[in-house]
Amino acid sequence: MKKRNLILTIGITALCSILVVTLLLYPANPPKDLQHAVANAIDFFEGSREPYALLWLDVMHRRFEIEAFADALQRYDQVLAENPPDAPLLRVFRRIADHDNQLQDGDMQSVVIEVDRITVPALYCDRMGLTDNYRWMLEGAAFQGGYMLTHALLAYVWLKENDCAVPLSTYFIQDMYHATAALIGNDQVVTDLELEAAAFLYLAGQGALVNDAFVDRVIEVQNSDGGWLFSSDTPGNSDWHSSILGLFILLHREYPANSYPPMLAPASS
Repeated sequence: MKKRNLILTIGITALCSILVVTLLLYPANPPKDLQHAVANAIDFFEGSREPYALLWLDVMHRRFEIEAFADALQRYDQVLAENPPDAPLLRVFRRIADHDNQLQDGDMQSVVIEVDRITVPALYCDRMGLTDNYRWMLEGAAFQGGYMLTHALLAYVWLKENDCAVPLSTYFIQDMYHATAALIGNDQVVTDLELEAAAFLYLAGQGALVNDAFVDRVIEVQNSDGGWLFSSDTPGNSDWHSSILGLFILLHREYPANSYPPMLAPASS
């Protein structure tokens, strides 16, 4: 009886050991590889005709030399030419990819969305200057939090890249960085706002404020088509905006550097 119990115990122990080793070697949900996630996200934007996505793809081409996006500005111009009703605003934001971008009369009147009223002045500050109250507009946007905060940070990046002086205190700038980082939660859900906060922190040279655990979650919740949902806990199709931000974050992790080329295209020589 004792011998039979001993054999049974040994058998159970051996079976458990095999199961543990199997789970370790072949986990049910194996972790996704960073390079694989980046490659899938690049494929997601193959042939994209979403204009604002194309501007970001141009940035990625200049910043990371992603050859798949070498024709992004050319595709953007095709979309612009084919959509006259949207052309004024598309021409305004075209300056992200072309420093010498030319506007037409009335184009600036298309800037009506609140976040655009914060970023567009920074995009053209070296050409058009800034209003006397722009500083207060920028600070007010940051204090509102959410997407107004992230766009205040983006505007600050563009002000610096255009070498436009705005009397912002060091305290305000540091608080803006940390407030943006605080938008990134610690739960398993990844949202568009969190992706934007992380992406804009990388643009501002503050990628150290984006923790590794969040980037791991970004990789984990990537859809099979290479994109990301607007919120990872809500079923649906991959969203171009969230997907651009997700790819931008992962590219900074795949190609770490002390500094990167600016987001805005430089002046032609």
